[in-house]
Amino acid sequence: MATRESGRIKDADKKRVLDEVTRKRRAKKALEALEQDNYHDDPHADLVMSKKIPKFNNNLDSPRNTRKGRKSRGADYYRVKYRKTFTQLLDEDRQMNPDGPNYATAQAPPTQFPERHFCAVCGFPSNYTCTSCGTRFCCLRCLSTHQDTRCLKFVN
Repeated sequence: MATRESGRIKDADKKRVLDEVTRKRRAKKALEALEQDNYHDDPHADLVMSKKIPKFNNNLDSPRNTRKGRKSRGADYYRVKYRKTFTQLLDEDRQMNPDGPNYATAQAPPTQFPERHFCAVCGFPSNYTCTSCGTRFCCLRCLSTHQDTRCLKFVN
């Protein structure tokens, strides 16, 4: 008679387990990939619109938008036109407060509480880690999602 064996134990040899250095390297690459998706200057900002294109503004005739025959521009126009990148804001902050408290010099003391861990799939507090890659998850449903879509797949 054959003995029964756990599927988890049987499949454990097939799983690839990463060491701590590799896990940190993969996490760093994942963060760099996320940073690449952050705000960039609009590549279409310097395009000139043709004057032949019809304008479909419904409120052209309202007296609120005209001032002595000219259209006034709202706050949204100037907010978009003069939008600053994060590095520009940092430089401006550094110039306004060169020695005082600014973004670059702000520090907080180390926390007295233990580090909190969150699920990489749903963001809820997590108690478990993936045995192969070390990513945190909170439940079996998130573990299966992690194994199907994220675990050792995209970042090498």
